Amino acid sequence: MFKKILASLALIALVSGCAGIRDDMAEPSRYEDINFTNQTPIKLKVSKIDIISEFVPSFKRPNVEHLLPISIEKTARTWAEQRLDAVDFGSNKVAKFIIKDASVTEENIKIDDMFKADRIKYNARLVVTIQIADPENFSIAETTIEAWRELTIPANTDIDEKERYWNTMVRKLFTEFNTSMERNIHQYLNMYVAESTHIQEFN
Repeated sequence: MFKKILASLALIALVSGCAGIRDDMAEPSRYEDINFTNQTPIKLKVSKIDIISEFVPSFKRPNVEHLLPISIEKTARTWAEQRLDAVDFGSNKVAKFIIKDASVTEENIKIDDMFKADRIKYNARLVVTIQIADPENFSIAETTIEAWRELTIPANTDIDEKERYWNTMVRKLFTEFNTSMERNIHQYLNMYVAESTHIQEFN
Protein backbone atom coordinates (compact mmCIF):
# COMPACT_ATOMS: atom_id res chain seq x y z
CA MET A 1 0.00 0.00 0.00
CA PHE A 2 1.24 3.44 -0.85
CA LYS A 3 2.28 5.72 1.94
CA LYS A 4 0.94 9.20 1.43
CA ILE A 5 2.85 12.20 2.69
CA LEU A 6 0.61 15.21 2.93
CA ALA A 7 2.31 18.57 3.02
CA SER A 8 0.77 21.67 4.51
CA LEU A 9 -1.84 23.70 2.68
CA ALA A 10 -0.76 27.28 2.26
CA LEU A 11 -3.43 29.95 2.12
CA ILE A 12 -2.75 33.29 0.55
CA ALA A 13 -5.36 35.96 1.21
CA LEU A 14 -4.67 39.34 -0.30
CA VAL A 15 -6.86 42.18 -1.44
CA SER A 16 -6.15 43.69 -4.83
CA GLY A 17 -6.17 47.44 -5.20
CA CYS A 18 -4.98 49.78 -7.92
CA ALA A 19 -5.31 49.37 -11.67
CA GLY A 20 -2.63 49.63 -14.32
CA ILE A 21 -1.51 52.77 -16.12
CA ARG A 22 -4.28 54.27 -18.22
CA ASP A 23 -3.88 54.20 -21.98
CA ASP A 24 -7.13 54.96 -23.78
CA MET A 25 -5.66 54.12 -27.18
CA ALA A 26 -4.52 50.63 -26.19
CA GLU A 27 -6.37 47.42 -27.04
CA PRO A 28 -6.85 44.37 -24.75
CA SER A 29 -3.94 42.67 -26.59
CA ARG A 30 -1.62 44.97 -24.63
CA TYR A 31 -1.90 42.51 -21.76
CA GLU A 32 1.01 40.17 -22.26
CA ASP A 33 0.98 36.64 -20.89
CA ILE A 34 2.80 36.17 -17.60
CA ASN A 35 6.14 34.39 -17.92
CA PHE A 36 8.65 33.05 -15.41
CA THR A 37 11.70 32.70 -17.64
CA ASN A 38 13.66 35.08 -15.44
CA GLN A 39 13.37 32.57 -12.55
CA THR A 40 15.73 29.66 -11.98
CA PRO A 41 13.97 26.35 -12.80
CA ILE A 42 13.40 23.94 -9.91
CA LYS A 43 15.10 20.67 -10.84
CA LEU A 44 13.10 17.65 -9.78
CA LYS A 45 14.57 14.15 -9.59
CA VAL A 46 11.81 12.64 -11.72
CA SER A 47 11.64 11.23 -15.23
CA LYS A 48 8.80 13.49 -16.36
CA ILE A 49 6.32 16.12 -15.24
CA ASP A 50 2.67 15.73 -16.22
CA ILE A 51 0.57 18.92 -16.25
CA ILE A 52 -3.07 18.11 -15.53
CA SER A 53 -6.05 20.45 -15.23
CA GLU A 54 -9.11 19.29 -13.33
CA PHE A 55 -10.70 22.72 -13.61
CA VAL A 56 -13.67 22.93 -15.97
CA PRO A 57 -14.93 26.48 -16.61
CA SER A 58 -18.70 26.90 -16.72
CA PHE A 59 -18.73 30.07 -18.89
CA LYS A 60 -21.73 31.16 -16.80
CA ARG A 61 -22.00 33.82 -14.14
CA PRO A 62 -21.08 34.14 -11.37
CA ASN A 63 -17.96 32.62 -12.98
CA VAL A 64 -16.18 35.19 -15.15
CA GLU A 65 -12.65 33.78 -15.52
CA HIS A 66 -13.19 33.52 -19.28
CA LEU A 67 -13.58 37.32 -19.47
CA LEU A 68 -10.16 38.13 -18.02
CA PRO A 69 -7.43 39.27 -20.44
CA ILE A 70 -4.98 36.84 -18.77
CA SER A 71 -6.11 33.28 -18.04
CA ILE A 72 -5.29 31.96 -14.56
CA GLU A 73 -5.40 28.35 -15.78
CA LYS A 74 -3.11 29.04 -18.75
CA THR A 75 -0.67 30.96 -16.56
CA ALA A 76 -0.56 28.08 -14.07
CA ARG A 77 0.39 25.75 -16.94
CA THR A 78 3.08 28.23 -18.01
CA TRP A 79 4.43 28.26 -14.45
CA ALA A 80 4.81 24.48 -14.47
CA GLU A 81 6.45 24.47 -17.90
CA GLN A 82 8.95 27.21 -17.07
CA ARG A 83 9.65 26.63 -13.39
CA LEU A 84 9.74 22.82 -13.11
CA ASP A 85 12.41 20.72 -14.77
CA ALA A 86 12.65 16.90 -14.81
CA VAL A 87 16.32 15.91 -14.55
CA ASP A 88 16.36 12.19 -13.64
CA PHE A 89 15.36 10.44 -16.85
CA GLY A 90 16.57 7.05 -15.61
CA SER A 91 14.14 7.18 -12.71
CA ASN A 92 10.63 5.74 -12.61
CA LYS A 93 9.44 8.64 -10.43
CA VAL A 94 6.83 10.92 -11.99
CA ALA A 95 5.64 14.37 -10.92
CA LYS A 96 2.10 15.63 -11.50
CA PHE A 97 1.22 19.32 -11.52
CA ILE A 98 -2.53 19.31 -10.93
CA ILE A 99 -4.63 22.46 -11.39
CA LYS A 100 -7.69 21.90 -9.22
CA ASP A 101 -9.23 25.36 -9.41
CA ALA A 102 -8.51 28.48 -11.49
CA SER A 103 -11.76 30.35 -11.11
CA VAL A 104 -12.89 33.95 -10.85
CA THR A 105 -16.38 34.75 -9.58
CA GLU A 106 -18.23 38.03 -9.30
CA GLU A 107 -20.72 39.24 -6.71
CA ASN A 108 -22.95 42.29 -7.00
CA ILE A 109 -23.03 44.38 -3.84
CA LYS A 110 -25.91 46.81 -3.37
CA ILE A 111 -25.05 50.09 -1.64
CA ASP A 112 -27.85 51.73 0.37
CA ASP A 113 -26.70 55.21 -0.49
CA MET A 114 -28.12 57.08 -3.47
CA PHE A 115 -24.91 59.09 -3.79
CA LYS A 116 -22.69 56.02 -4.10
CA ALA A 117 -22.52 53.47 -6.91
CA ASP A 118 -23.14 49.77 -6.31
CA ARG A 119 -20.02 47.61 -6.18
CA ILE A 120 -18.84 44.41 -7.82
CA LYS A 121 -16.64 42.02 -5.87
CA TYR A 122 -14.34 39.60 -7.72
CA ASN A 123 -12.83 36.52 -6.12
CA ALA A 124 -9.90 34.86 -7.91
CA ARG A 125 -8.87 31.41 -6.68
CA LEU A 126 -6.02 29.13 -7.72
CA VAL A 127 -5.50 25.70 -6.18
CA VAL A 128 -2.58 23.57 -7.35
CA THR A 129 -1.19 20.27 -6.08
CA ILE A 130 2.24 18.93 -6.99
CA GLN A 131 2.39 15.17 -6.47
CA ILE A 132 5.41 12.94 -6.87
CA ALA A 133 4.94 9.18 -7.11
CA ASP A 134 7.87 6.92 -6.25
CA PRO A 135 6.82 3.34 -7.20
CA GLU A 136 10.15 1.88 -6.10
CA ASN A 137 9.63 3.01 -2.52
CA PHE A 138 5.83 2.68 -2.64
CA SER A 139 5.32 6.30 -1.66
CA ILE A 140 3.55 9.43 -2.81
CA ALA A 141 4.52 12.92 -1.68
CA GLU A 142 2.53 16.03 -2.39
CA THR A 143 2.09 19.67 -1.52
CA THR A 144 -0.83 21.98 -2.21
CA ILE A 145 -1.07 25.74 -2.54
CA GLU A 146 -4.36 27.62 -2.41
CA ALA A 147 -3.96 31.26 -3.48
CA TRP A 148 -6.76 33.80 -3.71
CA ARG A 149 -7.34 37.48 -4.13
CA GLU A 150 -10.34 39.78 -3.77
CA LEU A 151 -11.08 42.87 -5.82
CA THR A 152 -13.97 45.30 -5.30
CA ILE A 153 -14.70 48.06 -7.82
CA PRO A 154 -17.66 50.34 -8.69
CA ALA A 155 -20.36 48.56 -10.69
CA ASN A 156 -20.29 51.29 -13.34
CA THR A 157 -16.59 50.75 -14.12
CA ASP A 158 -16.14 50.52 -17.90
CA ILE A 159 -14.69 47.40 -19.53
CA ASP A 160 -11.27 48.91 -20.28
CA GLU A 161 -10.81 49.87 -16.65
CA LYS A 162 -12.11 46.48 -15.48
CA GLU A 163 -9.48 44.74 -17.60
CA ARG A 164 -6.78 46.85 -16.01
CA TYR A 165 -7.99 45.89 -12.54
CA TRP A 166 -8.27 42.21 -13.52
CA ASN A 167 -4.79 42.24 -15.02
CA THR A 168 -3.31 43.65 -11.81
CA MET A 169 -5.24 41.12 -9.70
CA VAL A 170 -3.97 38.12 -11.67
CA ARG A 171 -0.36 39.33 -11.74
CA LYS A 172 -0.32 39.83 -7.99
CA LEU A 173 -1.94 36.42 -7.52
CA PHE A 174 0.92 34.75 -9.39
CA THR A 175 3.61 36.76 -7.63
CA GLU A 176 2.39 35.23 -4.37
CA PHE A 177 1.79 31.79 -5.89
CA ASN A 178 5.30 31.68 -7.34
CA THR A 179 6.92 32.50 -4.00
CA SER A 180 4.74 30.19 -1.92
CA MET A 181 4.90 27.17 -4.24
CA GLU A 182 8.68 27.36 -4.53
CA ARG A 183 8.95 27.53 -0.74
CA ASN A 184 6.62 24.53 -0.33
CA ILE A 185 8.52 22.44 -2.86
CA HIS A 186 11.84 22.99 -1.08
CA GLN A 187 10.25 22.35 2.30
CA TYR A 188 7.97 19.39 1.63
CA LEU A 189 9.28 17.77 -1.56
CA ASN A 190 12.95 18.43 -0.79
CA MET A 191 13.94 14.77 -1.18
CA TYR A 192 12.99 15.06 -4.85
CA VAL A 193 14.78 18.35 -5.51
CA ALA A 194 18.20 18.00 -7.12
CA GLU A 195 21.07 19.35 -5.00
CA SER A 196 18.73 20.11 -2.09
CA THR A 197 20.30 20.22 1.37
CA HIS A 198 17.08 20.79 3.30
CA ILE A 199 15.72 17.88 5.34
CA GLN A 200 12.09 17.96 6.43
CA GLU A 201 10.84 15.79 9.26
CA PHE A 202 7.34 14.31 8.92
CA ASN A 203 5.35 13.15 11.94
